[in-house]
Amino acid sequence: MAGIIPKHKIRGVDFCGTKDYQYIIRSDLGCYMRSTDFKQGSDLSIYDLHPACQNGDHYFADGLNQFYIIKGNSYRRATDLSAGYDSAVFTLHPNCQAGDHYLAAFGWFYIIFQEKAVFRRTKDLSQDLSSEEFPLHPNCRNGLYYWGLPDHYNFLKPSSDWGVEYYKGDDFEKDSCVGVYSVHPSVLNFLPGGLAITSGPTYAKWKYIRTVINDSTTPVTWQNKITKKVGYNKEMMSQITKNWKIKTQGKITAEKLAGLIAQWQFSFSANYGGPSVNPEKENWNEETTVEEQLSFELKPNQCLHLWQYQLGLGSDPVLFYQNLKITNQPYA
Repeated sequence: MAGIIPKHKIRGVDFCGTKDYQYIIRSDLGCYMRSTDFKQGSDLSIYDLHPACQNGDHYFADGLNQFYIIKGNSYRRATDLSAGYDSAVFTLHPNCQAGDHYLAAFGWFYIIFQEKAVFRRTKDLSQDLSSEEFPLHPNCRNGLYYWGLPDHYNFLKPSSDWGVEYYKGDDFEKDSCVGVYSVHPSVLNFLPGGLAITSGPTYAKWKYIRTVINDSTTPVTWQNKITKKVGYNKEMMSQITKNWKIKTQGKITAEKLAGLIAQWQFSFSANYGGPSVNPEKENWNEETTVEEQLSFELKPNQCLHLWQYQLGLGSDPVLFYQNLKITNQPYA
């Protein structure tokens, strides 16, 4: 089953939580999603991520609506991810470095060290004040992403027979789980690997167009125009962002964002629902019909098959390549 790409495999992607909202950071897309409820998919809004706030190793927030961005052994604190002002940079205390996940909840900062199966709790990341280290309960160790809210924490679990879920709890040591919730499909679409879960398995393959046959006893030169589709399937792509409110400053449109998300999805490995291809340089303009003039010789009683390369999700095509292929076998 295809899954969401975990945090340690893709830089600049993370979850945050404040008093009123939850966030998903996609630095690789240059934006972030804000929501009041991931399980209901409520109030999904997309905002620009300021250049000064991009390419972080970790992102998290606290109950005072302050955001923290860690790069290496330092961190930036800001009140607005879309703006470059009102921020300050601090050095992480050595005891607070090299964590796998960072979050804030209950007035504390938490650092998850998954391999050591421990978590550190501190009042100050630069001075490591009032800090303690505790064992991490086995049920809390395999989270893909962790994020805190003022009175609890959440972590995203790997995909299961029940889909993609996140756990709500208030004690990492005792695994005091107080709820398990399914992530809304419109939220999954924004996560790396999510498209294959909401829309079905991806494919990248040659699709049959037509067959040309010379049923005579002499060679012939076949010349004709082939009609084919080129570009992306606008109707399919619009489904990705249909429940999102795009509130960027014009740099990222719904159309462009859908294209970027699809490009990333097709570049992923099969473990995360991708065919491991790079369609970035292909024609990502809206789908159109074009003609191509072909000419080739057919031997007596020869049969040739024409194919076009295509990317898709589930049963729906997403991108039609320019490429054509001619074979003498009924397969590409």
